[in-house]
Amino acid sequence: MTEEEVLAEFRAAGALLEGHFILSSGLHSPRYLQCARVLMDPRRAARLADALAARIPEDLRSRIEIVVSPAMGGIVIGHEMARALGVEAIFVERPQGRFELRRGFRLERGQKVLIVEDVVTTGLSSREAAAAVREAGGEVIGVAALVDRVSGTTPLDWAPVALLHLDAPAYAPDAVPPELAAIPPVKPGSRKAL
Repeated sequence: MTEEEVLAEFRAAGALLEGHFILSSGLHSPRYLQCARVLMDPRRAARLADALAARIPEDLRSRIEIVVSPAMGGIVIGHEMARALGVEAIFVERPQGRFELRRGFRLERGQKVLIVEDVVTTGLSSREAAAAVREAGGEVIGVAALVDRVSGTTPLDWAPVALLHLDAPAYAPDAVPPELAAIPPVKPGSRKAL
């Protein structure tokens, strides 16, 4: 699946938005990809996950034992990726502000984990999920995402494997350009702005 085909999936789902958005990271951007909308069609979600799984290098793919996703945004794509890879899927969540395994989810000591996200912007969720995985005894061996908003420049220990690399500008709250500041901001993500 080419990046243009991936964008076409987002457009068909009404999931490529233009305006003024506050991202989960707290940054502001004129573009937003609403992954929940693109994943609400199970057939589309399966196509995207199959394409993303196919992008994972075979030497990494063969070592993956389980998929862990950050809640909320990563749950659907994480589950679909696990299906495509033939492994189990679990997720971490923040009941007290920091990611942890709950609901009886466990990792075996040294279990090889692929973290799967919907969108990577700053890498914060991936880093926090990786910390929770390590704390639970797992070993993160890679990160995969539908969308990498910063084309691999995110400060992670692993370069994310992504279906779409989107260089959409993102601005600190005190550096929003006037033309963007003139548009009332919308906060469509699941995490409170920082």
